[in-house]
Amino acid sequence: MTPTNLLVPTYQHMLQTLSGLLDKAQRQMPDQAEALLAARLAADMFPLAAQVRFAAFQAQEAVFRLRGERVPEWLDAVAAEGRSAGDAPGTLADAKARIDGALSYLADVPSDVLDAGADMSVAIELPGGMTFDMTGEQYARDWALPQFYFHVVTAYAILRSQGVEVGKAEYAPHMFAYLRPGTMAAA
Repeated sequence: MTPTNLLVPTYQHMLQTLSGLLDKAQRQMPDQAEALLAARLAADMFPLAAQVRFAAFQAQEAVFRLRGERVPEWLDAVAAEGRSAGDAPGTLADAKARIDGALSYLADVPSDVLDAGADMSVAIELPGGMTFDMTGEQYARDWALPQFYFHVVTAYAILRSQGVEVGKAEYAPHMFAYLRPGTMAAA
């Protein structure tokens, strides 16, 4: 499996999931949906609004890193929005726009564009001075996917903790494409 055919479809599926989760929250709690953006799992964690922006950022960041390119300012702005979401969570429309922007960007990624990056060196520099050095393959497997999933799962958990009724079917709707005929459990 190559970095492109692992990362891009995964990001697309899960960003669509995240969008669907926000839609479901809007339908179930129309009077509280905007307030959900400020909800957190714990006081020292980022709110839902940040989780959405970080997921959108992570999905696009990997494309730049695996092509050996710097993350552009417009994408850094998405991460900055996430970091400031505790004070300025924005609206559901803003959050959905970030997801839609990431999906649109990923739709234009050529089918093998990240593959040459599998053997290149990638450095992850974190605040506080920690730096991780790895290959592009290690980056995709050990950083890009886990970081992305962390933010999607945290968004899901925030919505559940606030009373939005979602389950595995809403978390992994793309799996129904693989459902063996006649095996769907009766509701």
